[in-house]
Amino acid sequence: MARSKKSGLSQILERFSRKATEATGTSTAFILACLVIIVWLVTGPLFRFSDTWQLVINTGTTIVTFLMVFLIQRSQNKDALAIHLKLNEIVAALEGASNRLIDVEDLTEAEIKTLHKHYQTLVTMAKKDLALTTSHSVEEAEARHNIKHSKHKHNAK
Repeated sequence: MARSKKSGLSQILERFSRKATEATGTSTAFILACLVIIVWLVTGPLFRFSDTWQLVINTGTTIVTFLMVFLIQRSQNKDALAIHLKLNEIVAALEGASNRLIDVEDLTEAEIKTLHKHYQTLVTMAKKDLALTTSHSVEEAEARHNIKHSKHKHNAK
């Protein structure tokens, strides 16, 4: 798959963002944050719990929080887009799946609620079955597997 060409700055920011997301989500980062708080608490008596002492932690945590909001949102946007693409591929590839669900995230809230009601109706119908295995049996899964297997040539070499 060809990747789109990005500007040098964009590539640098993407790499930095990915590495920062990975680094801040570690146990080491959490321990480091706890150590900063402990050092701040221990230095309280040295600075007589002054306003400046309090301002240091308030300013530091505000800056970190502000930057992390954007970093987390960027990471969530990218992950959500990747998941949508994977789900779109599955919907597009599955025989019998409704193509109306491809890019469903781009529909209006009212359209999504309409689709949700449709699927709630299907759930109600499924609950009327005597047992879960009535609509999703091992035999059904085996039959689907055999159909897929027969459609694709598997060459054993």
